[in-house]
Amino acid sequence: MSTLWLALRFYRFPLEAFDAAEPPAVAAAQHLVVCANAQAEALGVEAGMRLSGALGLAPGLNVHERQPLREAEALDRLACWAGNFSPHVSLAAPDELLLEIGGCLRLFGGLKVLCGLIRDGAVAQGFSTYMALAPTPRAAQWLARAGREVCCKDAQAGRKNLQDLPVNVIGLSYAEEQTLASLGARRLKDLFALPASGLARRFGIGLPQQLAQALGEAPDLRREFVFPACFVQKLELPAKVEQAAMLLFAARRLLASLSGWLSARAAGVAECDLVLLHEDGIADTHLVLAFASPTRELERMERVLRERLDRLALSAAVTDLRLEAATPVHLPGSTLGLFAQSSAQSLDPVIERLRARLGKQAVHAMQIKEDHRPECATLAVERADVQAVQAGLPRPFWLLPKPQALQERGGALHYGGVLQRVAGPERIESGWWDQGESCAEGVALGNVQRDYYVAVSRRGEWLWIFRDTQGWWLQGVFA
Repeated sequence: MSTLWLALRFYRFPLEAFDAAEPPAVAAAQHLVVCANAQAEALGVEAGMRLSGALGLAPGLNVHERQPLREAEALDRLACWAGNFSPHVSLAAPDELLLEIGGCLRLFGGLKVLCGLIRDGAVAQGFSTYMALAPTPRAAQWLARAGREVCCKDAQAGRKNLQDLPVNVIGLSYAEEQTLASLGARRLKDLFALPASGLARRFGIGLPQQLAQALGEAPDLRREFVFPACFVQKLELPAKVEQAAMLLFAARRLLASLSGWLSARAAGVAECDLVLLHEDGIADTHLVLAFASPTRELERMERVLRERLDRLALSAAVTDLRLEAATPVHLPGSTLGLFAQSSAQSLDPVIERLRARLGKQAVHAMQIKEDHRPECATLAVERADVQAVQAGLPRPFWLLPKPQALQERGGALHYGGVLQRVAGPERIESGWWDQGESCAEGVALGNVQRDYYVAVSRRGEWLWIFRDTQGWWLQGVFA
């Protein structure tokens, strides 16, 4: 397995960390332009320009003072999102991510497919990105800084593509760059031609060591991003939102980060909490997203969120979102069939949508209990384990809340017409241990003596009926 590093450089990161869509806009620090969006650049605004000069070119310029803490939080959120594609993620502050993807190519169907997914995901997260691939992290990093979106799979190709890069991709100080320029070294190929000992005497051991790392001649050990034990991510909205459905676009970014965090931890969540923060001290709104089974699939989480937001009326405008997932559970990958087909179509998405629309308590599973009496043989649970069906006559899953009396005329039973018994009897009796206590809501059983039959009505309904000392009763209906 060959090592392949993907570098992501978010070249408008200080500005896009604000999610500032209003044109034209810049991020500034100490009265200097740090970066500008495309609309500002079209007006002649450039990075490094004095802010006063930029305002002269674009009087309506929107200026955002750079916030390093906000950028660090955004980079952590992107690192969690990158867990969707590789468990080996490294931060290169302030605006770069490094992913080792050599072992992930077959999983995603090849390099082209994987790079397409990463690029689309970065756009969905709201960031402009340069991507470069190389066998060493340093080479990939320098190529991305130069805006060279190339793929170098071996050391020879990596050296060739590094030759013409300007020396400013290294990240040296201004004085060091000027010294190199005085020596005639303006490109990396000029540095490769100089002896390492001479570079070390003038600039310290760090510069020749970085050159060797970029060429794969020296190890470049990167500290991997440590995915947190609990997921808590906050996102400030660019404007106040008064319609719940409009929160989906921003919340999708948090869900994508949650999905990556879960993928890197080989975990899933049965539920997560999307907190809507309001202005003026109004109490937060908690939107719990519950799933039929633990999951880390972004599509399932988005589907449930959409259903919840469509039915939510906001009490006040929302200014921020916070997504919390405190209790992940271990969720290893599943093995597909020979031709990558799933063994069975899961009902979980259907259950999740019904619960999102009707409420969590309206949709439940049935768990078999060790009791022969129908009212006590099952228990409503959130999710049931697969169990064998009890022996004897077939039993319906749909039981009436209370048995309904049937009329008997001329020796025939009537329920919308004459009933025809097709199976039975099955004797069910005893239950003395309950002593009249209720084992079903509102139903006190105790000791019972019943003979059960399967009957068919004139309308074609298959019914489950029984007879006891008081007469005939309808117990349940077959689906």
